[in-house]
Amino acid sequence: MAETMTLAEGAAPPAEHVDVLIVGAGISGIGGAYHLQDQCPGRSFVVLEAQDGFGGTWRTHRYPGIRSDSDLYTFGYRFKPWVGPPIATAEEILKYMGEVIDENGLGRFIRYGHRIRSARWDSATNLWTIEAVRKDGTTARFTANFLWMCQGYYRHEEGYTPEWPGMDRFRGRIAHPQTWPEELDYRGRRVVVIGSGATAATIVPAMANDAAHVTMLQRSPTFFRTGRNAIEIADELRMLGINEEWIHEIVRRKILFEQARFIDRTHSEPEKVKQELLDQVRAHLGQDYDVATHFTPRYRPWQQRLAFIPDADLFRGIAAGRASVVTDEIETFTETGLLLKSGKTLEADIIVTATGFHLNVLGDIDVAIDGRPLVFGDTVTYRGMMFTGVPNMAWVFGYIRAAWTLRADMVADFVCRLLDRMEATGAKRVEVALRPEDHNMPLGPWIDPEEFSSGYVARGNHLLPKRGDKPEWQHAHDYWAEKDAIPAIDLADPAFVYR
Repeated sequence: MAETMTLAEGAAPPAEHVDVLIVGAGISGIGGAYHLQDQCPGRSFVVLEAQDGFGGTWRTHRYPGIRSDSDLYTFGYRFKPWVGPPIATAEEILKYMGEVIDENGLGRFIRYGHRIRSARWDSATNLWTIEAVRKDGTTARFTANFLWMCQGYYRHEEGYTPEWPGMDRFRGRIAHPQTWPEELDYRGRRVVVIGSGATAATIVPAMANDAAHVTMLQRSPTFFRTGRNAIEIADELRMLGINEEWIHEIVRRKILFEQARFIDRTHSEPEKVKQELLDQVRAHLGQDYDVATHFTPRYRPWQQRLAFIPDADLFRGIAAGRASVVTDEIETFTETGLLLKSGKTLEADIIVTATGFHLNVLGDIDVAIDGRPLVFGDTVTYRGMMFTGVPNMAWVFGYIRAAWTLRADMVADFVCRLLDRMEATGAKRVEVALRPEDHNMPLGPWIDPEEFSSGYVARGNHLLPKRGDKPEWQHAHDYWAEKDAIPAIDLADPAFVYR
């Protein structure tokens, strides 16, 4: 009879060792895997993903109409041309990511259904030890020289829903976009969508096609931009037979140039930009519509994320009478809908709470450095990628005013350069540290509330690392500055401590 080897009761399973462990198989993690294989051939790595497949956000969110709010020429990878409409559906984005995995043989590096429970750094061995729980409840252990955090910035398991009075009295269905019930039938139903961000602006026109009526209930208005879901120059270049790599790069540069100019104008002439945005709304809803109440925010353009409405579908739904907007606050839920603070009632069969998400830090992983729990909010960030007192780790956090993937690609270049330098110099450990000239530097929150004031930032800014008043000690949230600054980082700078 063959002998069966078993672990002693309570013994830890053997650890699998890799040079680099990538956390997450979303847009950042798949991009990181591609760049690591391309720029650092020969290094071993693994990608651990908690969900049953790749995609991250695009797998988590399954609400009606789910689509990107960044164009895919910049949200797509720089190495993989995008050939569809600039604003893409989740299905189209997942197909694109699947092609990246298949075309580059990345599937063999990804372990799905692995939820990371803990990550422990040991300075004696210069290794991370990572424990993950598989779908079947068993534990997988890994050791890694370098930890690459690509898990995003919000908690996938649950969205943020405020606690309103009377929620338990409502006899209809309450749904959050992040945990959308697939069996939910809204045909012929009265729907209220609470919220006014990009998610609400996507759900409202998508549901309005089949619902009896959809009401977007907002506490305060949001700025939107409208335009065709097409890039004219891309279509023309395809007609001329230009190859897709050239089209991708030309269109990408054009979009980034126009975005930079627009963002600059939101600071230099905010009132003029505001008027232009409101004029777009009036062009679709008419001069008699109450734009002042429902579409004129209290903040300046781009102080919160500015969503793009492709082909003005939200405004077309309102103009056609299939959807409407109410600007008010909730007093209480009732058995049949909502009572607002103005005294008005909204009858509803279904209430959708498009109210945001929970910010998380480092994927809610229990992280410790030499036995001490890591308090991430006490660290200082180096360009939003590395953190004081945290060895051999990098984090991808994208942009507020530009596509996330632009930064994911640049962080990948930085990580690969850093790994190569460590190999060339024989260093087993690297961390960032404040230099003597930095010690009296004023520190502030990760994101300046004056620059960006969205709810999830206000609720979670204290959990994120501090930033300094020097460019190297902050995440600039400015692609147009960082596209030159990050590739020029001097890895011999005393801010990098090698051992």
